[in-house]
Amino acid sequence: MKIAIPVDENKKDVCVSFGRTPYFLFWDTEAGKGIAEVNPAADAQGGAGLKSAQFVVDHQADVLITVRCGENAAEVLLAADIKIYKSQGTDAEDNIKLLQEGKLDILDHFHAGFHGKV
Repeated sequence: MKIAIPVDENKKDVCVSFGRTPYFLFWDTEAGKGIAEVNPAADAQGGAGLKSAQFVVDHQADVLITVRCGENAAEVLLAADIKIYKSQGTDAEDNIKLLQEGKLDILDHFHAGFHGKV
């Protein structure tokens, strides 16, 4: 399973912003390791959520763990059969463990988006 998590500059704390996160941590559960990739949508004029969602899809993630997510991004992710879970706390690796233990809740409330507002 491949897990995507938006992370801060330190590449280990879950970022509160999905679309404008500086990095995504892509964790491979079979390999037991992950790699942080620069989010090309972080500085986008608009549509950062959609572009970030497509980035996650392009990396063939099965699961996204995030604090929050906009409706448009969620549509893209869900259409690609990516399950979206609500993060707990700030440590990305702790969230991976919680997911594997079945202790994370599905994220089912999506905000309308910020549409250019940072």
